[in-house]
Amino acid sequence: MVLRLSNLFLRTLREDPTDAEVASHRLLLRAGYIRRAAPGIYTWLPLGLRVLRKVETIVREEMDAIGAQEVHFPALLPKEPYDASGRWTEYGDGIFRLQDRKGADYLLAPTHEEVFTLLVKDMYSSYKDLPLNLYQIQNKYRDEERPRAGLLRGREFIMKDAYSFDIDDAGQAVSYNAYRGAYLRIFERLGLEVVPVSATAGAMGGSRSEEFLHPSPIGEDTYVRSAGGYAANVEAVTTVVPADVDYTTAPAARVLDTPDTPTIASLVAAANQLAPLAEGEWKAEHTLKNVVLAVTLPTGERELVVVGLPGNRAVDTKRIEANISPFLTVGGEVSVEAASEADLAKNPLLVKGYIGPGLTVDQAVLGAEGTSKLLYLVDPRVVSGTTWITGANESGKHVFGLVAGRDFGWDGVIESSEVLEGDEAPDGSGPLETARGIEMGHIFALGRKYAEALDLKVLDSHGKLTVVTMGSYGIGVTRAIAALAESNHDDKGLMWPRAVAPADVHVVAVGRGEEIFAAAQQLSADLEAAGLDVIYDDRPKVSPGVKFGDAELLGVPTILAVGRGLVDGVVEIKDRATGEATNVAVDDAVQFVVAAAKA
Repeated sequence: MVLRLSNLFLRTLREDPTDAEVASHRLLLRAGYIRRAAPGIYTWLPLGLRVLRKVETIVREEMDAIGAQEVHFPALLPKEPYDASGRWTEYGDGIFRLQDRKGADYLLAPTHEEVFTLLVKDMYSSYKDLPLNLYQIQNKYRDEERPRAGLLRGREFIMKDAYSFDIDDAGQAVSYNAYRGAYLRIFERLGLEVVPVSATAGAMGGSRSEEFLHPSPIGEDTYVRSAGGYAANVEAVTTVVPADVDYTTAPAARVLDTPDTPTIASLVAAANQLAPLAEGEWKAEHTLKNVVLAVTLPTGERELVVVGLPGNRAVDTKRIEANISPFLTVGGEVSVEAASEADLAKNPLLVKGYIGPGLTVDQAVLGAEGTSKLLYLVDPRVVSGTTWITGANESGKHVFGLVAGRDFGWDGVIESSEVLEGDEAPDGSGPLETARGIEMGHIFALGRKYAEALDLKVLDSHGKLTVVTMGSYGIGVTRAIAALAESNHDDKGLMWPRAVAPADVHVVAVGRGEEIFAAAQQLSADLEAAGLDVIYDDRPKVSPGVKFGDAELLGVPTILAVGRGLVDGVVEIKDRATGEATNVAVDDAVQFVVAAAKA
């Protein structure tokens, strides 16, 4: 059925909404694809739903092609499965929790690993039932503290989540690669460039994880890649660790007065005055700065952690968030920020600007009697035998020649510093370059974490109960629409790829003559009969400027204008993406548009 703008539930906006921060948010609102219902929550309008359904269709076709079967779970789920996996606590404030009238706990599901696992446990009991692949396209919920950027970071969103169930790791690897290939085909069909990058598993767990990032300057994810083919999210980059240094002949560490040197720059300047080197000069990379961070656990508790890293590097809190869980007593998603003045005040040995590690020289140490020892982690570049200038845990004093492994130790090594352009790729494939991207999909080799927590076992070929091996595979469906809008627009409006556009052609009747509207209506009917989806702007009292403005804002791939050229037997057909306009004989117009749609 032809969509007529005269009765389509649509109102376009001439001005950008004040709360819209990025292009996709502005244009999807202005063009009437979505409407804001609450912060981070959006209503889908008729044209938006058309785009959404086309994206879902592509996802379904590729999932079905690898043998995955579609199911559909409720979004409202009981607490117990998430309690069993530990994620009821691990999610912290990141999920919506509620109680029914009897006081039973529920949540709005942020993801569905637990209930998929229980469903398979309920129905399958033998290795002969495996491998099994299930998926759904379902609303998800996250209690984002600061929802922003429209569909890119909302509290309610639509995701395709799929799960593989195999009898062993070898089978799981086959499933993982099948999904990986399907994802690449999905994004190619959507017309969405993606870069697969290695990623951390985070709270999901598992042995292998990859993200599919759409390169974009507004992306919240930073990733790196090398000319030799290495690609990873910065959270997953591993540092090229220097070799240990022989320190048997290193002189003893000494403490020097360094007043008014609370920053790395002031410390380096003082070092070159107080203890100049025989050759060269002290630089920031010769200093060891010790940064105090506050880690908020899923339980809401706040722990202080000290991280030691070279002075020429800045702390990357996202990398720490992704890598710190093994060192904490509580698992799950955490948030990391710089310690506050109040945090430091509770720990008198933390002398701001002069913090050092525990020393074997005669100085105050972290963890001295009468104080609680803080977790002390170091950057991978701090290896045994490296020598540093660092704080002496006393105001106005620094230690020179402090040797790692001789004069101080640490509780663990953590990827903690920012990744810089030019850093070496961990696989030796060359220097790294950094870029920004929007996460479009994430796949995990989950292993047995959820199967063990929920006791999903089947009988193997020897009649022995075996824990099933799982994989988890997600695509942000609504996020894909935002990314497509973000990368396919100009200053006039949207420019949808044909595979997801709400229609193939937008017919515009420009003028007041009945013959113009009659011709436009007939062309619309003929285009629909030819198998195309058609929007027809049949509004009788709307100016040509408004009609063309709306057509360009809505972003349908082909615009067919019926106007003054009709007296000469021609109509104008314009390619929305290139802006190229062609006068075509009325009798050839349908064939011309059909050919363009199939190109």
